[in-house]
Amino acid sequence: MINRTLTVAKKELLHIVRDPRTLAVMFLIPAVQLFLLAYAATTDVEHLRTAVLDADLTPQSRELIDAYRSSNYFDVTVTAASEQEMAQMVDEGTVRAGLIIPAGYGADVTSGRKAGIAFVIDGSDPTVASTAFAASQQVGQAHGVELIERRLGISTERMATLEVHPRVWYNPELKSVNFMVPGLIATIVFILTMFMTGLTIVQEREQGTIEQLMVTPIRPVELVVGKVAPYIGIAFLEIIEVLLLGVFWFGMPIRGNLLLLLGLSAIFLMTSLGVGIFVSSVSSTYREAVLMVSFIMLPSIFLSGFLFPLEAMPRSLQLLSYLVPLRYMLTIIRGVILKGVGLVTLKWEVVALIAFGVVILGVAATRFHKRLE
Repeated sequence: MINRTLTVAKKELLHIVRDPRTLAVMFLIPAVQLFLLAYAATTDVEHLRTAVLDADLTPQSRELIDAYRSSNYFDVTVTAASEQEMAQMVDEGTVRAGLIIPAGYGADVTSGRKAGIAFVIDGSDPTVASTAFAASQQVGQAHGVELIERRLGISTERMATLEVHPRVWYNPELKSVNFMVPGLIATIVFILTMFMTGLTIVQEREQGTIEQLMVTPIRPVELVVGKVAPYIGIAFLEIIEVLLLGVFWFGMPIRGNLLLLLGLSAIFLMTSLGVGIFVSSVSSTYREAVLMVSFIMLPSIFLSGFLFPLEAMPRSLQLLSYLVPLRYMLTIIRGVILKGVGLVTLKWEVVALIAFGVVILGVAATRFHKRLE
């Protein structure tokens, strides 16, 4: 049995090696996806194009503009002559925000009266808008505190009755890349292993080579294991590749046990490979297999918590997400990499992955066996 399985695995490995372009694409895809998504799918909003309408034209108004310009959130590069012009800039997308300083702002600041400004924000993108909203208040309040300290000649810290010292664990800089890259590792491996196993087997069925193998003494289970084994090795190499890129290019920390992460990734591969075999068993053509993988891939991404927090979803979708294996792998990989937790903390996620792997791989193998017969 072992010899026959190894023979099929050797045949599949030779088939992969003889097609260097496909092999190169297998390792190029995760790197390209990592760079594209890590830079594009980020929640860190900085350097928003910002216009300013200064109706005061005083040293105090220019100081306020400099305060917003010196922050990392706003790039004040455009000057508007009127509110209508600023509104047109926002409508056209030339700027994403606008600072309006009314006439008399400088006099109010000098006399110690409460001064007010307006901040216009493009809300077409809620993520950008919420960040800009909070940042506009933060910069304005910080500048206001500075003005009070300058006018009174005392530190406002002595006037405060309560001090709050927030502390962020695991990701103190709040870098979205530290959150996205571990998720990308699990998502990319999940997608690629589904494609590699499902589409390869379907392609062999279309070419008639599987029927040629079945007239030999080889058993269906030996055929499946032999064809899948090389892709397991490729999947592990891709995991290591993306991890290295995450650490050395994006500066992602790895606080947990790397061997534990690779071991749990092997359990996750049981599920993704099982899904690929299942796709190959229900698809008659290459096109059907591509559509089936896409049908499985999109709900898995959206319901796993990769892009959107599960807490923000309706209760029905939260319950449905428990049927998505990628959800558990995301918790595992982010827990090991960012939090440095161990197997005890992740025991229920591991149990869920094992259950999914056994069930999906068992159903897929049975279905594939019947399809071959």
